[in-house]
Amino acid sequence: MSHWRTGSVLVLALMGAACGDDAEEAAPALRPVRYERVATDSLSISRSLAAVVRAGVESRLSFRVGGSIERLDVVVGSSVRRGQILARLDPTDFELRVEEAKAALAQAQASLRRTEADFDRVRALYENNNASKAELDAARASAESSEAQVDAITKQLEQANQQLGYTVLLAPTDGAIASVEVEVNENVQGGDEVCLLISGGSPEVVIPVPEVMIGSVRPGQRVSVALDALPGEAFEAEVTEVGVAVTGASTTYPVTARLLDSNIRIRAGMAAETTFKFEQEGGDDRIFVPGVSVGEDRDGRYVFVLDRTGEREGLVRRRGVTIGATSETGIEILEGLSEDELVVTAGVRRLTDGMRVAVLESDEVGG
Repeated sequence: MSHWRTGSVLVLALMGAACGDDAEEAAPALRPVRYERVATDSLSISRSLAAVVRAGVESRLSFRVGGSIERLDVVVGSSVRRGQILARLDPTDFELRVEEAKAALAQAQASLRRTEADFDRVRALYENNNASKAELDAARASAESSEAQVDAITKQLEQANQQLGYTVLLAPTDGAIASVEVEVNENVQGGDEVCLLISGGSPEVVIPVPEVMIGSVRPGQRVSVALDALPGEAFEAEVTEVGVAVTGASTTYPVTARLLDSNIRIRAGMAAETTFKFEQEGGDDRIFVPGVSVGEDRDGRYVFVLDRTGEREGLVRRRGVTIGATSETGIEILEGLSEDELVVTAGVRRLTDGMRVAVLESDEVGG
C-alpha cells in the first residue's frame, strides 16, 4: 500500500513539473492588425442627377408643302437608308399646277415668236425708211416683254415642279424611325411633324443640372452613367453642351453628355442616373484614411500608427487627429498624420497605446 502511494505522488509531481514548463514556454498571442500607408489625394465630391437618353441626332421630319397623306411607307422601328421614301402626299393639285405652268409657258413662247417676227419686219422697214422710229421702238418693246414673260413662266414651272417634288418625303440620312405622328388620308400643313428619325453613332444623355452645380460643369468633363434598364453596368460619357439659361419654368440648366460607348442596348428614352465628380478648389492634395481607421472616445478622435519592429510584428501608438471632409476616398485628416506613416485599418477598437501586434499583409485575413 505504501509503494502505491509513493508511486502516485511521484507521478503527480512529474505531471506538475511538466505543466509548469509548458506555462513558462507559452508566449501571449499577439493581436493581428492590417495597415495602410498614408498618402495624399485630392478632395472630390460626387453628385448624382437623373437624366434621359436620347439619340445622337434626332430629326423631326415634315413635308415642305401641305396636303393629304396618300402613303406611309414606314412604321415605328423601321430602319431606313438615306434617300428612302418615307411618305407621300396626294400630288394631284401639284400636278395640275405643273400642267398649267407648262400651258402658260407654251403660250408665252408662241407670243415671243410672234413679237420677234414683228420686230424683225419693222426693223427691215425702218432700215428702208418705210417705218418710223416710234414703230421700231414699239416692236422692240413688245418682243422684249414677251421674252420676259417666257422667263417668268419658266420660273413658275420650275417652282411648280419643285413643289410637286416636295410631296415625297425622303430620309435625309441612315437611321431608324422612333415615332410616326400622322395617318394615311390625314391633312397636314407644311412643317407639321410626320415622323422622328434618330441617327448618329453615340447616344447622348440630357441632364437637368441645378443652378448651384452648373458653375462647376465644363465641356469635356467625364461623367459616369448608370441605366435602369441595364442594372450593374456603368458607362462613361463626356459633356458636350452646357446650357447658359434655364429652360421653361424649371430652375435647371440643360447639359448634354455623349456616351463614349455606342452600345446597341442603349436606346433613346431610357432613364439614367449620371454621376459628376467635382474636385474641390483651393489647394494642395490632402491626407485621407479609410473611415474604419478613425476611432472616437471621450478624449476625441484618434488613429493608431504602426511602427514595425520585425518582419511580422509591430508596435502601435495612439495618435489624436483632427478630421475634415468626408468623401469617397475616406476621411480627411487635417492634423495628426504625415505622409508615408502606417495607419492601422483593422482591429482599431481592440488596441491600446503601446500594444505589440502581429502585422498582416493586405492579402491576409485577420481574426
